[in-house]
Amino acid sequence: MYYGNIKRFDVADGEGVRVSLFVSGCRNCCPGCFQPETWKFDFGKEFTKDTEEEIIEALKPRHIQGLSVLGGEPFEEENQAVLAPFLEKIKATFPKKDIWCWTGYVLDRDLQEGGRKHTEYTDRILKCLDVLVDGPFVLAKRNLMLKFRGSENQRLLRLKDGVVVAVE
Repeated sequence: MYYGNIKRFDVADGEGVRVSLFVSGCRNCCPGCFQPETWKFDFGKEFTKDTEEEIIEALKPRHIQGLSVLGGEPFEEENQAVLAPFLEKIKATFPKKDIWCWTGYVLDRDLQEGGRKHTEYTDRILKCLDVLVDGPFVLAKRNLMLKFRGSENQRLLRLKDGVVVAVE
């Protein structure tokens, strides 16, 4: 897996002060995407053990509320294989910090068992997440007033053990 950026102090992508990882690779290619360079699977740098350690160090301060994972597309098959064990490690290391994730796929259509993006890793990732923002960015439904979403079709889903407990 490759990544385009790591933000060590992000207040735009989730609640509180966060560390954000922007993975590379996306097949959605939404018109109007704010980061089309991340569509390429080899954009940026390779995600290595050193990258993991850099993120773990960045998450240690008490003022950091959690980790945000954006893209590109975290739920592309190539990215899931790397993200599942990484997010499990983050959850085990920092059980009180939350994990947010953005996807252009729809949870109940694409990421559930039998869905087009469900893999052997999907449920492991979902169990690590506290918030999932799902749905493709739709330029015609763009709304700059939405918190943590770009278009009105996108949902902010609060999860517990991979199950939706609230929709915002």
